[in-house]
Amino acid sequence: MRVVGIICEYNPFHLGHLYQIKKIREMIPDCLIICIFNGTFMQRGEVSIINKWDKTRICLEYGIDVVVELPFVFATQSSDIFAHGALKILNNLHIDTLVFGSESNNVEILKTLAMAQLNNKVFDDKVCEYLDKGDNYPTALSKALEVITKYRIKEPNDILAVSYIKEIIKNNYSIEPVAIKRTNDYHGVVISGDMINASLIRKMLLNGNDVSKYVPKATLKYLNDIPSKDKFYSLLKYQIINNIDNLDSFQTVDEGLNNLIKKNIYNANSLDELINLIKTKRYTYNKLNRMFTHILTNFKKEDNEELEINYVRLLGFNKRGRSYLNKIKKDMEISVVTGYNKINDKIFNIEKRVSYIYSLLIVNSDSYLEEENKNKPIILIWWLGFIFGNVDSSKYHGLFLLHQNTYKNFKQQLRLFL
Repeated sequence: MRVVGIICEYNPFHLGHLYQIKKIREMIPDCLIICIFNGTFMQRGEVSIINKWDKTRICLEYGIDVVVELPFVFATQSSDIFAHGALKILNNLHIDTLVFGSESNNVEILKTLAMAQLNNKVFDDKVCEYLDKGDNYPTALSKALEVITKYRIKEPNDILAVSYIKEIIKNNYSIEPVAIKRTNDYHGVVISGDMINASLIRKMLLNGNDVSKYVPKATLKYLNDIPSKDKFYSLLKYQIINNIDNLDSFQTVDEGLNNLIKKNIYNANSLDELINLIKTKRYTYNKLNRMFTHILTNFKKEDNEELEINYVRLLGFNKRGRSYLNKIKKDMEISVVTGYNKINDKIFNIEKRVSYIYSLLIVNSDSYLEEENKNKPIILIWWLGFIFGNVDSSKYHGLFLLHQNTYKNFKQQLRLFL
């Protein structure tokens, strides 16, 4: 049996993501799929518009076997750090295949681009040369690679794919990278067909537009508690003003940015306005957005030192996924945990703090925190309508998505019934 890993964000889960899962099932029949995603904040600094538990339910409903969380300290950083955390966890879960979306859909070229960055002084010098000329890092990277390999890389999924492959090569992981052609443009702002990018869906939601045509039904029912951008900025502004003289202590606040923030924070009335006031050619929108997420969550440079992954946080699984986890647990180098009371760990403690900050941005914070502190993953089970009385079982055949402790009670009641 092949074990496939997907590194994702699902912000939100849309028809393109469903297409990817179906495509994986076509390409690799009878495989087991493990997905790892950011639970609260995204790699480009955005807030997750669906909370991690509801995202887990969506994943299980559409065929994912195991769902685990990518820790915040890796999830909200550059593509290389993002890839390092995700691949370390997936490798410990013994995946043998990594499937990712790609604009180029050419794994051999992506491998060439990855190899060109490893222990290559010419590449490093070229990047520094372009940075000194004022280019931001993604642009400097793209230009340096084009000089060395004659291939140009600029699309976000290809950039991430190169980071994934580089991490696999560097650590000698026994993982085969497999690309699936992206069906839409990540930066696209025009609707064309039913598959549009997540960024455009988020924009439509904020404008009050109907997105039912572009997301599966399971996603649609969880789009009722989108985090508030106004709350985000209010909390961020308080945090900045409260730390006005030591902003450079926060992760990704580079030299000079602290003074730009200090100069403009009192005049900006929104996050976008603040970013536009301090944005220069050297810093991308994503870089600044990510930086402000680090300030909001009190993630400091010292927190980013000596990060060792000592656990895998399990969010959900189905019957097949549970069987697989039981099979590999003795061979895993790091432990599987399900809640905050199971481990005292630097990364885990930061995760707990960030989850509480995330809860301040949503309306249904109490129910979210209740799930967050249950210390139990969600489990998918199939059921038959006759369990609930004299009803037509064919009509009510479906699935349940339960926390594990609820599932144990359900099994006890089922035994009594049968």
